[in-house]
Amino acid sequence: MRPLNAQIRLNNLRHNYQTLKKIHGNKLLAVLKADAYGHGAVRCAHALTDLADGFAVATAAEAVELREAGIENPIVLLEGVFDAGEYTLVDQYRLWPAVGSQWQLEALVAHDWQQPVDVWLKMDSGMHRAGFFPHNYAAAFTALKQCKNIGNIVKFSHFACADEPENGMTGMQLEAFDLACEGLAGEESLANSAAMLNVPAARRDWGRAGLALYGISPFGGLDERLRPVMRLTTRIFAERVLQPHSPIGYGATFYTSKSTRVGLIACGYADGYPRRASTNSPVAVEGKRSRVIGRVSMDMMTVELDAAQEGLGHEVELWGDTVNINEVAEAAGTIPYELMCNVKRAKFTYYE
Repeated sequence: MRPLNAQIRLNNLRHNYQTLKKIHGNKLLAVLKADAYGHGAVRCAHALTDLADGFAVATAAEAVELREAGIENPIVLLEGVFDAGEYTLVDQYRLWPAVGSQWQLEALVAHDWQQPVDVWLKMDSGMHRAGFFPHNYAAAFTALKQCKNIGNIVKFSHFACADEPENGMTGMQLEAFDLACEGLAGEESLANSAAMLNVPAARRDWGRAGLALYGISPFGGLDERLRPVMRLTTRIFAERVLQPHSPIGYGATFYTSKSTRVGLIACGYADGYPRRASTNSPVAVEGKRSRVIGRVSMDMMTVELDAAQEGLGHEVELWGDTVNINEVAEAAGTIPYELMCNVKRAKFTYYE
């Protein structure tokens, strides 16, 4: 069997949730959208069900999957509904929809609710992607308050630059949010992972733990408080010795500078490993750091082996404990979110 394996350490997931909740100090949503950032939403939800104050997903379909798997915790739909008919699912499955546009608000008020619904009312405090503008926010809040089937209303917004500590936009968004919410009672939610870790003023009633929940620093590099949940590994299934000035791989973009032992591993861009992370992207062979050499192919890639390493059959970590996924993302000119969400054709193994 092809030896590409995504090891999901659920104990690390639990550790990260507890760490982030302690930092945030109040209630905390575990964000499980996009199949828990590629980790497996159902398995991650079950691992957190006794800890999590609630979960957050992007779509009603993601929420229904969790409910039908036995998850009873509150579930927030961060994007709300995509058509008015989805409010029937919201009602049936006891979901908490975000409302960030006028049509979502009007459809929610018009729906024949069978039970009260809690709503997360979104403000566009400066990101300009979704939400009510600050000057329209109180009117939207009041419209919800006047609807007899509305339960709690959580006021929330999303930061554009919280992962850039020197960027002043987060402070501007905080100020805009607080001014628009003056006089509007109820709970609030502002802190995503980056703000939770670095912006104390954003720690309100509810936090939303996304990237950091999976053990990855939103600022790049390593945060020793967090433990990586996913460890992507494969094995060397062939090796060879190349003489100096020998090309490797498509395009002959890499030439050896000395006699070089090369290991062939089972992973490529069809498995989600980024094609742009070719020569010099870090890997670890049996715990010892090495690098990719040559272009990443669809199903395979080549790594440089130390002269003391046997090579054949040895484990290669693509990211996880020795290789920080932020390093791979930097080598590929992308972000760790994309790497995790793209993993496929791997065997997922869950460790409690």
